[in-house]
Amino acid sequence: MRVAVIQQTNSDDMQANLDRSVALVREAASQGAELVLLQELHRSLYFCQTEDTRCFDLAESIPGPSTERLGALAKELGIVLVGSLFEKRATGLYHNTAVVLERDGSLAGVYRKMHIPDDPGFYEKFFFTPGDAQFNDGRSGFSPIRTSVGNLGLLVCWDQWYPEAARLMALAGADLLLYPTAIGWDPSDDEAEKQRQCDAWITVQRAHAVANGLPVLVANRTGFEAAPDNAGQGIQFWGNSFVAGPQGEFLAQANADHDTVLIADVDLQRSETVRRIWPYLRDRRIDAYGDLTKRYRD
Repeated sequence: MRVAVIQQTNSDDMQANLDRSVALVREAASQGAELVLLQELHRSLYFCQTEDTRCFDLAESIPGPSTERLGALAKELGIVLVGSLFEKRATGLYHNTAVVLERDGSLAGVYRKMHIPDDPGFYEKFFFTPGDAQFNDGRSGFSPIRTSVGNLGLLVCWDQWYPEAARLMALAGADLLLYPTAIGWDPSDDEAEKQRQCDAWITVQRAHAVANGLPVLVANRTGFEAAPDNAGQGIQFWGNSFVAGPQGEFLAQANADHDTVLIADVDLQRSETVRRIWPYLRDRRIDAYGDLTKRYRD
Protein backbone atom coordinates (compact mmCIF):
# COMPACT_ATOMS: atom_id res chain seq x y z
CA MET A 1 0.00 0.00 0.00
CA ARG A 2 1.27 3.45 -0.83
CA VAL A 3 1.01 5.93 2.04
CA ALA A 4 1.75 9.64 2.36
CA VAL A 5 2.70 11.84 5.30
CA ILE A 6 2.16 15.59 4.96
CA GLN A 7 4.63 17.96 6.66
CA GLN A 8 3.86 21.66 6.40
CA THR A 9 4.39 25.11 7.84
CA ASN A 10 1.43 27.04 9.27
CA SER A 11 0.34 30.65 9.48
CA ASP A 12 -2.36 32.54 11.37
CA ASP A 13 -4.64 32.26 8.31
CA MET A 14 -6.71 29.14 9.01
CA GLN A 15 -8.26 29.03 5.56
CA ALA A 16 -4.88 29.32 3.88
CA ASN A 17 -3.53 26.52 6.07
CA LEU A 18 -6.40 24.23 5.12
CA ASP A 19 -6.08 25.13 1.45
CA ARG A 20 -2.37 24.28 1.62
CA SER A 21 -3.13 20.95 3.29
CA VAL A 22 -5.68 20.17 0.58
CA ALA A 23 -3.14 20.96 -2.15
CA LEU A 24 -0.55 18.68 -0.54
CA VAL A 25 -3.09 15.89 -0.13
CA ARG A 26 -3.94 16.21 -3.83
CA GLU A 27 -0.25 15.92 -4.64
CA ALA A 28 -0.01 12.79 -2.51
CA ALA A 29 -3.02 11.21 -4.23
CA SER A 30 -1.56 12.04 -7.64
CA GLN A 31 1.45 9.92 -6.64
CA GLY A 32 -0.77 6.97 -5.81
CA ALA A 33 -1.20 7.33 -2.05
CA GLU A 34 -4.19 5.44 -0.65
CA LEU A 35 -3.69 6.59 2.95
CA VAL A 36 -2.69 10.17 3.78
CA LEU A 37 -1.77 11.50 7.24
CA LEU A 38 -1.86 15.20 8.13
CA GLN A 39 -0.02 16.73 11.09
CA GLU A 40 -1.48 17.68 14.46
CA LEU A 41 -3.78 20.74 14.53
CA HIS A 42 -3.02 21.48 10.89
CA ARG A 43 -5.64 24.22 10.47
CA SER A 44 -4.01 26.76 12.79
CA LEU A 45 -0.84 27.86 14.45
CA TYR A 46 0.10 25.81 17.50
CA PHE A 47 -1.91 27.99 19.88
CA CYS A 48 -0.91 26.14 23.08
CA GLN A 49 2.23 28.24 23.54
CA THR A 50 0.17 30.44 25.88
CA GLU A 51 -2.94 30.07 28.04
CA ASP A 52 -5.42 32.35 26.27
CA THR A 53 -9.16 31.75 26.51
CA ARG A 54 -9.70 33.45 23.14
CA CYS A 55 -8.13 30.39 21.50
CA PHE A 56 -11.18 28.32 22.40
CA ASP A 57 -12.87 30.14 19.50
CA LEU A 58 -10.73 28.00 17.18
CA ALA A 59 -12.55 24.83 18.24
CA GLU A 60 -15.18 23.16 16.05
CA SER A 61 -17.68 20.36 16.28
CA ILE A 62 -17.62 16.93 14.68
CA PRO A 63 -19.12 16.81 12.13
CA GLY A 64 -18.13 20.33 11.24
CA PRO A 65 -16.16 22.44 8.75
CA SER A 66 -12.98 20.34 8.81
CA THR A 67 -14.65 16.96 8.56
CA GLU A 68 -16.91 18.22 5.76
CA ARG A 69 -13.99 19.59 3.71
CA LEU A 70 -11.71 16.61 4.35
CA GLY A 71 -14.52 14.13 3.80
CA ALA A 72 -15.36 15.66 0.42
CA LEU A 73 -11.67 15.57 -0.50
CA ALA A 74 -11.29 11.92 0.53
CA LYS A 75 -14.31 10.99 -1.56
CA GLU A 76 -13.11 12.95 -4.59
CA LEU A 77 -9.65 11.37 -4.47
CA GLY A 78 -10.75 7.91 -3.32
CA ILE A 79 -8.37 7.85 -0.37
CA VAL A 80 -8.45 7.37 3.39
CA LEU A 81 -7.49 10.68 4.96
CA VAL A 82 -6.44 11.34 8.58
CA GLY A 83 -6.90 14.88 9.86
CA SER A 84 -6.51 16.64 13.20
CA LEU A 85 -8.61 19.35 14.83
CA PHE A 86 -9.44 21.21 18.00
CA GLU A 87 -12.78 19.64 18.91
CA LYS A 88 -15.59 21.31 20.84
CA ARG A 89 -17.41 18.29 22.20
CA ALA A 90 -19.73 20.33 24.42
CA THR A 91 -19.78 23.73 26.09
CA GLY A 92 -16.61 23.88 28.16
CA LEU A 93 -15.41 20.45 26.96
CA TYR A 94 -12.65 20.41 24.36
CA HIS A 95 -10.35 17.76 22.89
CA ASN A 96 -7.32 17.41 20.66
CA THR A 97 -8.92 15.02 18.19
CA ALA A 98 -7.81 13.09 15.13
CA VAL A 99 -10.43 12.13 12.55
CA VAL A 100 -10.42 9.46 9.84
CA LEU A 101 -12.34 10.01 6.61
CA GLU A 102 -13.10 7.00 4.43
CA ARG A 103 -12.88 6.73 0.65
CA ASP A 104 -16.60 7.47 0.39
CA GLY A 105 -16.24 10.64 2.45
CA SER A 106 -17.81 9.21 5.59
CA LEU A 107 -16.36 9.64 9.07
CA ALA A 108 -14.77 6.27 9.91
CA GLY A 109 -13.93 7.24 13.47
CA VAL A 110 -12.25 9.64 15.89
CA TYR A 111 -9.42 9.38 18.37
CA ARG A 112 -9.15 11.86 21.24
CA LYS A 113 -5.61 12.44 22.49
CA MET A 114 -5.14 10.52 25.74
CA HIS A 115 -1.87 11.90 27.14
CA ILE A 116 -1.93 15.69 27.54
CA PRO A 117 1.36 17.56 28.15
CA ASP A 118 1.88 20.71 30.18
CA ASP A 119 5.36 22.09 29.59
CA PRO A 120 6.79 25.54 28.79
CA GLY A 121 5.45 26.41 25.35
CA PHE A 122 3.13 23.36 25.31
CA TYR A 123 0.32 24.29 27.71
CA GLU A 124 -2.14 21.72 26.44
CA LYS A 125 -3.79 20.88 29.76
CA PHE A 126 -5.35 24.36 29.70
CA PHE A 127 -7.16 23.54 26.46
CA PHE A 128 -7.66 19.78 26.13
CA THR A 129 -9.54 17.21 28.16
CA PRO A 130 -7.92 13.76 27.86
CA GLY A 131 -9.79 11.24 25.76
CA ASP A 132 -12.11 8.90 27.62
CA ALA A 133 -10.53 5.67 28.87
CA GLN A 134 -13.66 4.06 27.45
CA PHE A 135 -16.05 5.30 24.81
CA ASN A 136 -19.71 5.43 25.77
CA ASP A 137 -20.25 2.16 23.88
CA GLY A 138 -17.68 0.42 26.10
CA ARG A 139 -14.76 0.36 23.67
CA SER A 140 -11.33 1.29 24.99
CA GLY A 141 -10.10 4.77 24.18
CA PHE A 142 -7.15 2.96 22.59
CA SER A 143 -9.21 1.34 19.81
CA PRO A 144 -8.02 1.12 16.19
CA ILE A 145 -10.27 2.69 13.58
CA ARG A 146 -11.38 0.20 10.93
CA THR A 147 -10.98 1.42 7.35
CA SER A 148 -10.78 0.04 3.83
CA VAL A 149 -6.96 0.18 4.00
CA GLY A 150 -6.62 -1.50 7.39
CA ASN A 151 -7.10 -0.93 11.10
CA LEU A 152 -5.47 2.37 12.02
CA GLY A 153 -3.91 2.64 15.47
CA LEU A 154 -4.23 6.40 15.66
CA LEU A 155 -2.43 8.26 18.46
CA VAL A 156 -1.47 11.94 18.80
CA CYS A 157 1.87 13.62 19.58
CA TRP A 158 2.53 13.26 23.34
CA ASP A 159 1.02 9.76 23.11
CA GLN A 160 4.09 8.80 21.08
CA TRP A 161 6.29 8.66 24.19
CA TYR A 162 4.18 5.95 25.83
CA PRO A 163 4.80 2.31 24.87
CA GLU A 164 1.57 1.33 26.64
CA ALA A 165 -0.52 3.23 24.09
CA ALA A 166 1.18 1.63 21.10
CA ARG A 167 0.92 -1.83 22.69
CA LEU A 168 -2.79 -1.47 23.44
CA MET A 169 -3.45 -0.46 19.84
CA ALA A 170 -1.44 -3.45 18.64
CA LEU A 171 -3.29 -5.82 20.97
CA ALA A 172 -6.59 -4.53 19.59
CA GLY A 173 -5.58 -5.45 16.04
CA ALA A 174 -4.00 -2.30 14.63
CA ASP A 175 -2.32 -2.81 11.25
CA LEU A 176 -0.40 0.49 11.41
CA LEU A 177 0.42 3.09 14.06
CA LEU A 178 -0.09 6.74 13.09
CA TYR A 179 1.12 9.81 14.99
CA PRO A 180 0.04 13.30 13.89
CA THR A 181 2.44 15.58 15.76
CA ALA A 182 3.46 19.15 16.59
CA ILE A 183 6.84 19.12 18.32
CA GLY A 184 9.82 21.41 18.13
CA TRP A 185 12.76 23.05 19.82
CA ASP A 186 13.05 25.81 22.36
CA PRO A 187 15.33 28.27 20.52
CA SER A 188 17.36 28.77 23.70
CA ASP A 189 18.57 25.14 23.69
CA ASP A 190 22.02 24.52 22.26
CA GLU A 191 22.52 22.45 19.12
CA ALA A 192 23.61 19.34 21.00
CA GLU A 193 20.45 19.36 23.12
CA LYS A 194 18.28 19.91 20.07
CA GLN A 195 19.83 16.91 18.37
CA ARG A 196 19.36 14.73 21.45
CA GLN A 197 15.69 15.64 21.63
CA CYS A 198 15.01 14.95 17.96
CA ASP A 199 16.95 11.68 18.08
CA ALA A 200 14.98 10.56 21.15
CA TRP A 201 11.69 11.37 19.42
CA ILE A 202 12.61 9.35 16.34
CA THR A 203 14.04 6.47 18.37
CA VAL A 204 11.05 5.98 20.65
CA GLN A 205 8.65 5.76 17.72
CA ARG A 206 10.87 3.39 15.76
CA ALA A 207 10.91 1.31 18.95
CA HIS A 208 7.10 1.13 18.88
CA ALA A 209 7.38 -0.30 15.37
CA VAL A 210 9.92 -2.88 16.54
CA ALA A 211 8.15 -3.86 19.77
CA ASN A 212 4.82 -4.36 18.01
CA GLY A 213 5.92 -5.50 14.55
CA LEU A 214 3.92 -2.73 12.89
CA PRO A 215 4.62 0.07 10.40
CA VAL A 216 4.62 3.57 11.91
CA LEU A 217 3.65 6.84 10.18
CA VAL A 218 4.66 10.13 11.82
CA ALA A 219 3.64 13.61 10.59
CA ASN A 220 5.26 16.63 12.25
CA ARG A 221 4.99 20.28 11.31
CA THR A 222 7.92 22.45 10.35
CA GLY A 223 8.81 26.14 10.47
CA PHE A 224 9.12 28.74 13.24
CA GLU A 225 6.02 29.93 15.11
CA ALA A 226 6.44 32.94 17.36
CA ALA A 227 4.81 32.95 20.78
CA PRO A 228 1.62 35.04 20.82
CA ASP A 229 2.11 38.53 22.30
CA ASN A 230 5.83 37.74 22.68
CA ALA A 231 4.96 35.65 25.74
CA GLY A 232 7.80 33.23 25.01
CA GLN A 233 10.62 32.52 22.62
CA GLY A 234 8.48 30.64 20.13
CA ILE A 235 8.97 27.13 18.76
CA GLN A 236 11.08 25.92 15.86
CA PHE A 237 9.22 22.81 14.76
CA TRP A 238 11.71 20.17 13.73
CA GLY A 239 9.93 18.36 10.92
CA ASN A 240 11.69 15.02 10.35
CA SER A 241 8.39 13.29 9.58
CA PHE A 242 8.96 9.66 8.68
CA VAL A 243 7.56 6.25 7.82
CA ALA A 244 9.11 3.16 9.41
CA GLY A 245 8.56 -0.51 8.73
CA PRO A 246 7.79 -3.22 11.31
CA GLN A 247 11.44 -3.61 12.28
CA GLY A 248 11.88 0.13 12.72
CA GLU A 249 13.59 0.52 9.35
CA PHE A 250 13.16 3.88 7.63
CA LEU A 251 11.00 3.67 4.54
CA ALA A 252 11.00 7.45 4.05
CA GLN A 253 12.10 10.51 6.05
CA ALA A 254 11.64 14.24 5.57
CA ASN A 255 14.12 16.94 6.47
CA ALA A 256 13.67 19.59 9.16
CA ASP A 257 12.93 22.64 7.09
CA HIS A 258 10.50 22.19 4.22
CA ASP A 259 6.90 21.40 3.37
CA THR A 260 6.99 17.80 2.21
CA VAL A 261 4.74 15.16 0.70
CA LEU A 262 6.50 12.07 2.01
CA ILE A 263 5.65 8.93 0.05
CA ALA A 264 6.38 5.36 1.08
CA ASP A 265 5.24 1.88 0.07
CA VAL A 266 4.20 -0.22 3.06
CA ASP A 267 3.87 -4.00 2.86
CA LEU A 268 1.33 -4.93 5.53
CA GLN A 269 2.11 -8.62 5.07
CA ARG A 270 5.59 -8.03 6.50
CA SER A 271 4.07 -7.64 9.96
CA GLU A 272 3.02 -11.29 9.81
CA THR A 273 6.49 -12.34 8.71
CA VAL A 274 8.26 -10.24 11.35
CA ARG A 275 5.98 -11.40 14.16
CA ARG A 276 6.71 -15.03 13.29
CA ILE A 277 10.46 -14.59 13.83
CA TRP A 278 10.19 -12.04 16.66
CA PRO A 279 7.12 -13.31 18.61
CA TYR A 280 6.95 -10.66 21.29
CA LEU A 281 3.21 -11.02 21.71
CA ARG A 282 3.60 -14.74 22.32
CA ASP A 283 6.20 -14.29 25.05
CA ARG A 284 4.58 -11.47 27.00
CA ARG A 285 4.24 -12.34 30.71
CA ILE A 286 0.76 -10.95 31.14
CA ASP A 287 0.47 -12.78 34.47
CA ALA A 288 3.32 -10.63 35.85
CA TYR A 289 2.37 -7.17 34.61
CA GLY A 290 -0.34 -6.22 37.10
CA ASP A 291 1.74 -3.46 38.66
CA LEU A 292 1.66 -1.52 35.40
CA THR A 293 -1.70 -0.15 36.53
CA LYS A 294 -0.04 1.49 39.54
CA ARG A 295 1.22 5.06 39.40
CA TYR A 296 4.51 4.05 41.01
CA ARG A 297 5.99 1.01 42.73
CA ASP A 298 7.38 1.85 46.17
